[in-house]
Amino acid sequence: MQTPLLLTSRANPRFRSLRDQLSANAGKRTYTLLLGEKLIEAWAEARRSLAGARLRPTLWLRLEGAPAHFLEEELRVDVLELGDQLMRDLADAGSPPEHALLMEIGTEPSGPLPDRVIVPWAIQDPGNLGAVLRSAAAFGFDQALLGPGCADPFSPKALRGSMGAAFLLPVRRCEALPLDAGRWYALHGAPGAIPLAQADLSAPLRILVGNEGHGWRDAELPEAVRFLVIPMEGVESLNAAVAAGIACFETARRGR
Repeated sequence: MQTPLLLTSRANPRFRSLRDQLSANAGKRTYTLLLGEKLIEAWAEARRSLAGARLRPTLWLRLEGAPAHFLEEELRVDVLELGDQLMRDLADAGSPPEHALLMEIGTEPSGPLPDRVIVPWAIQDPGNLGAVLRSAAAFGFDQALLGPGCADPFSPKALRGSMGAAFLLPVRRCEALPLDAGRWYALHGAPGAIPLAQADLSAPLRILVGNEGHGWRDAELPEAVRFLVIPMEGVESLNAAVAAGIACFETARRGR
């Protein structure tokens, strides 16, 4: 294997290009970074799935002095070594990972919605969004439809925090709900909401999860969207990700 080029200066044109590729905001992002061996290997396991295939490896980044990783040669991408400070800058973390993988993000899914869709709406915390996506993937949902105000699921921090939920479940964005003939439910404890146990959760199903702090207070939902409540005792509400996980589990349980 050829000895990789070592970069140690922030002024190096190639390093500056890397930072530029990773600086785009949500919705305009075309590159992201997988930080650390665990996340890279998790993507490698999912790379042939619809969601995993959306990310295409373009450059391997190795911390100066770190041993080569077995996937470097298998993926057939160029390898750069980065000095400690440069890797810290890219990872935006106190302790730089030994390995990182630059990924190009392909086009998002299109066409009609599949049978089971989770719809995070204005979920602003990357960790919460990642937990929602992981729960939906774990319980057999087919796609995630992200509404306005959601965190960027492809930011390096979000991918690391959620252990790659965005390549476990296909993700697409929308500015308004693309209402179809499916069953549209918004998780909410409003008066008149349908208890989860009584709701028809058969496909086609779309479950909406509102903002962590104010739920649906500032959102205008179409009449076709019905409120769905998870009965509770002793507490006023659940964390958005927890509520989504319960609804996704109940959907899967009935499907079995």
